[in-house]
Amino acid sequence: MAEQLKLEVVTPEKRVLDERVDAVTVPGLNGEMQFLPGHTPLISQLRSGILSYVQGGTSQRLMVSGGFVEINNDRVSVLAEVAEMSDEVDTALARLERDEAEKALSGWSGTEEELEETKNKLERAQARLQLTAGS
Repeated sequence: MAEQLKLEVVTPEKRVLDERVDAVTVPGLNGEMQFLPGHTPLISQLRSGILSYVQGGTSQRLMVSGGFVEINNDRVSVLAEVAEMSDEVDTALARLERDEAEKALSGWSGTEEELEETKNKLERAQARLQLTAGS
């Protein structure tokens, strides 16, 4: 059994992270999931939230939204629609996006598809704000 995990976080635009880490926690569709070396193989859908990892006793965080996580042979691959480090987040814009999504949801009159997209925007904005609040 390996003593570390290989963590890769990739979006359609770029490779965000490629590190050896001690542990990884991801926002799974049904709640947070933590991976340690020797974890059973798994594929799961992600929701918007904070991905955290421990490296040499130090915890690091980034925001991920949409996509999937796969763990196999001590390799954690995160294929996300969006992944941002705290220094990449525009806090004022995230607050504006959150406020607009909340306002739209309070008087909802659109289609189910539009409703899901608006909920996703709200979750993404809230995750960005959570990330910047914790840094």
